[in-house]
Amino acid sequence: MIKECLDQVRKKAPVVHNITNYVTVNDVANVILACGGSPIMSDEPEDVADITSICGGLNINLGTLHKTSIEGMLKAGHRSNELGHPVLLDPVGAGASRFRTETALKLIKEIKFSVIRGNVSEIKTLAYGSGSTKGVDADLTEAVNERNLQQSISFIKGFAKKKEAIVIITGAIDLVTDGEKCYVIRNGRSEMGRITGTGCQLSGITTAFLAANPKRKLEAAVAAVCMMGVAGEIAWTRMQEGDGNATYRNRIIDAIYNMTGEKLEKGAKYELY
Repeated sequence: MIKECLDQVRKKAPVVHNITNYVTVNDVANVILACGGSPIMSDEPEDVADITSICGGLNINLGTLHKTSIEGMLKAGHRSNELGHPVLLDPVGAGASRFRTETALKLIKEIKFSVIRGNVSEIKTLAYGSGSTKGVDADLTEAVNERNLQQSISFIKGFAKKKEAIVIITGAIDLVTDGEKCYVIRNGRSEMGRITGTGCQLSGITTAFLAANPKRKLEAAVAAVCMMGVAGEIAWTRMQEGDGNATYRNRIIDAIYNMTGEKLEKGAKYELY
């Protein structure tokens, strides 16, 4: 399943339109290239409808939010929905401010999202309409762990059914569900949290996987999450004395670039609930 999803990305080289944040925009572009896709970055309202029309998927990220980009998100989202393209929402920092929370809720109301991907605090904010986060990081007291796993699965399945979307919660344990099936993924390294943008990169990768696997969206999302985690594990084994988080970031992208379907299938750690 996972191997075939990656093979399709490499075969089709889907073009992904990213309305993402300027903190991580370069890393998102490079990681999409590394996995086999082709990135385009544009948030100008006069530009986005045309740009998204020539792409296979749309990745919307709220990381560095401003009024102009919100207008671009809405226009691109509406156009993508008209074309039947997959659209992903990464509600970075939802719950950290009223502006971010209201924007995320407005986008969900007006745009049909194929996937909503965030940390547990962000997803709970969207589910309940309000919340609080530590900046753009998850509240550790809410993190998915073995003790609250069944409760977390029940929560995410309910939210996915309500929104009729695939929902992904990322953290030490990742959850991916379409409301019926839920995959529990245990790949990755805690050190990935010390790099700004691994979540943003995952959103870009996931959109590429969705665009390349339109009839297997849940499996494509699982494959993307596993790929990011496996890459983090491989990259960590290649760290040397004196290396830091900047080197780790580059090694993760390199690991994705060199990933094969067989290597991904072998390294993926997931269970179906």
